[in-house]
Amino acid sequence: MIEIKDIPEADADRMVDFAGIVFHSRIEDGDHERNSWVARRAERIGAYDGGTVAGQLAALPMRLAVPGALLDCSAVTFVGVLPTHRRRGVLTSMIERMHADAVAAGRPVAALWASQGAIYGRYGFGLATRAIGLEIDAARPLELRTTPDPAPLRLIDLASAPEILGPIHSRALAARPGGLVRDPEWWTRGTLRAVEQEAPGFSEPRVVVHPGGYAAYRAHEHTVRVEDLVADTPAVEAALWRYLASIDLIKVVHAPSRPVDDLLPLMAADPDQVVVKNGYGALWLRLIDVPAALRARSWAAEDAFVLDVQDDRLPANAGRWRLTTGAAPACDRTDAAPDLTLSAADLASVYMGGTRVSALARLGVVTEHTPSAVAQLDAALAIPLAPYTNDDF
Repeated sequence: MIEIKDIPEADADRMVDFAGIVFHSRIEDGDHERNSWVARRAERIGAYDGGTVAGQLAALPMRLAVPGALLDCSAVTFVGVLPTHRRRGVLTSMIERMHADAVAAGRPVAALWASQGAIYGRYGFGLATRAIGLEIDAARPLELRTTPDPAPLRLIDLASAPEILGPIHSRALAARPGGLVRDPEWWTRGTLRAVEQEAPGFSEPRVVVHPGGYAAYRAHEHTVRVEDLVADTPAVEAALWRYLASIDLIKVVHAPSRPVDDLLPLMAADPDQVVVKNGYGALWLRLIDVPAALRARSWAAEDAFVLDVQDDRLPANAGRWRLTTGAAPACDRTDAAPDLTLSAADLASVYMGGTRVSALARLGVVTEHTPSAVAQLDAALAIPLAPYTNDDF
């Protein structure tokens, strides 16, 4: 008999060990210190088989930037089930508990990074943001089509970084959806953590600041790895990239996570000097309270739709909703004939503007009952900048 209950804070280190088992990774010296702080500040859910923890899930109460708003969010992490307990409903039970906790706390959405994307679509999560990796050939000067902002740059110490970078990052969240609000601990132990497990041998973060932006990066031999780069304007962005590409002894600048609409590939005077190395799915989103989420975000056009939402996991979301977009959004139950039918997972995919409704309609997973409804909903969902997530959890 599997029992779902809270994992005590005293077992946070054990959650790191458990993650090592399910993700086939070796827990090294220092891994508990680097990772258990996330579990300690989370709501910890365990699936217990007698005295054995058979599964675990942690949900961080965070705030997620969505178009026009910051929305309370359950950031889901440390998810895993022992290989001895697969296909026994353990993950389903933990996610149901997470959903219930989020509803009780008034958090309309949940988000996660998926190790296996196919799993989470079954639970109503949709792929909401994507990212690309960039590489700059820094062995020669980086010529840019955008004139860099001439304001001076300065290197700052890590202790002062949260206070200095926080306002800049907040402006970025207002301009582009997808990121998380960062408190001082998140800055220090997350974004600017001393050791990056994915970059062995690289230095601690260095932070360079412009009045309108910043870049956090690490260096190793002839390579710079960009951890986070935020700019108010393209000219500030150009100043930061030019700085990174002109650091002495550096031949390659690697930025493993950038927005899909990043300007740098177009900004480079020689397009061959900046290469898009890869593209990948990033944040998965779950609309736990569909009407609350739809009322919360801003809309690019004033319109009205009846959406027939399919949601087997959260029956309170299922059924027909009359959505009114514009300056005063509304979303209420209705018996009217639907304009569109779509799943909760697909609604989550389009919610932040990262996926177009028309693309899903072409796939045949969104059904248009009223001519032009797909195009009109795309217009209402439109955002100026693609959603982007650069917060790992």
